[in-house]
Amino acid sequence: MSSPAPTMLTWMSSLADATRARILRLVERHELTVADLCGVLQLPQSTVSRHLKVLADEGWVAARPDGTSRLYRITVDDLGPAARRLWGLLREQTATVPVAAQDDQRLASVLAERRSRSQAFFATAAGQWDRLRKDMFGERFDLHALAALLDEDWVVGDLGCGTGQIAAALAPFVRRVIAVDGSRAMLKAARQRLGGLENVEVRQGELDALPIDDATLDAAALCLAVHHLPDPPVVLREAARVLAPGGRVLLVDMLEHERQEYRQEMGHVWLGFPPAQVTSWLADAGFDRIRVRPLPPASQATGPALFVASARRRAMKSQLN
Repeated sequence: MSSPAPTMLTWMSSLADATRARILRLVERHELTVADLCGVLQLPQSTVSRHLKVLADEGWVAARPDGTSRLYRITVDDLGPAARRLWGLLREQTATVPVAAQDDQRLASVLAERRSRSQAFFATAAGQWDRLRKDMFGERFDLHALAALLDEDWVVGDLGCGTGQIAAALAPFVRRVIAVDGSRAMLKAARQRLGGLENVEVRQGELDALPIDDATLDAAALCLAVHHLPDPPVVLREAARVLAPGGRVLLVDMLEHERQEYRQEMGHVWLGFPPAQVTSWLADAGFDRIRVRPLPPASQATGPALFVASARRRAMKSQLN
């Protein structure tokens, strides 16, 4: 029964100093640097650092790097119930002493100064922010990250997958991707890109006769594929067939344009599509909640404007009753 005593006595000793109790009260509410604590406590750096070392050695605080500084936080949740009870009693006592109110006021000032530095950065960098973000993190990383909004249990079809770019972007976030294309050359490139992804299945097949069973997919994407096909309504009906009721389709393609050379140079069958036509085709194919929106053009793009259409596979009448 006497074995816990030294630990409890050590804790009581480390918390007996009023300054250490004040530090704990502050870092329980916010991660703070030594400089922050010096400003709040109005003590020299050597004194604050010495107290932090005692608290860290006893397991009361932990630190993580933040640039050239270190941010300190309380770690009571990592300790046992006895330590939490001890700190609860001490917190209650220290909150009522006059110096606590002064600490709170100075802490508010420190945090306000932090916000001011951040706001000052954005005020001066606003005009350059897009370029800075691109230089630091690459082109449109945010769009790649949006795939994480997909349900992890979904099976998704990349219909007209080409070289597999979309399948590769979706695969980390869903249960399975089925990538389909009719071109052997495109599928060869897709298999090279997707070979290391165990949850991607590449299939050869035409979009108007998909090699996928009925109601297999939770979502399907057709990106810059439909303008190559002679009968888009048939393709959209096939997409509806392989989607489960309530499944989503995403269609990205060109808005109507007059670049006749695309027929000869790239084998385009359609010179884009008017939004009203896309809406009508999707409705006839068995979709509802149809939205068609133009996409903002990229600054370096030389091709026609694009649109994105999304829709939901309608439930069968028997399922509605």
